[in-house]
Amino acid sequence: MERGKLIVVSAPSGCGKGTILGEVLKDPKFYFSVSCTTRQPREGEVDGVNYRFITKERFEELIAEGAFLEHAEYVGNYYGTLLAPIEENLAQGKDVLLEIEVKGAEQIRALRPDASLIFIVPPSLETLRERLINRGTEEMDVIEKRVAKAEQEITYRERYDYCLVNDKLEDAVADFLAIVRAIELKVEK
Repeated sequence: MERGKLIVVSAPSGCGKGTILGEVLKDPKFYFSVSCTTRQPREGEVDGVNYRFITKERFEELIAEGAFLEHAEYVGNYYGTLLAPIEENLAQGKDVLLEIEVKGAEQIRALRPDASLIFIVPPSLETLRERLINRGTEEMDVIEKRVAKAEQEITYRERYDYCLVNDKLEDAVADFLAIVRAIELKVEK
């Protein structure tokens, strides 16, 4: 059996990466790595589905145990990717999708040169602001911080292998799947 591919997906908050991945993950050839976080769940989020919600103390224990492929602090909370489930699914031939922020992606780039990195951007910062407002989960001051952070994060796209614009969902999903197919067809050297 051919080993699966490790695919890292990053995007500023509100760019629709979760929506795109929701469509992509309808195909069972993919495994989505559920990240751990110390932040509080948003309304409708389910432990073990959206994130593994754990305490700061438990997160720090896992860091000390070397259990994470990567971890970072973002907007005052820890986020991290457990290594064991990734390796299990790659060995089973599944393409493993990691949804992580740019600092985590840099860590993975350094540790795992076999990983392919995809960056998703909004059509504009104004569109991003509108999406965050329409999500209705955060106050305006938090939204403005996220937009400012997004403007900074977008400069990192040049460090990724691929960049796609999420304007229309169906086009973004098709572009994402085309990138994955190119990754699968790449000749290993």
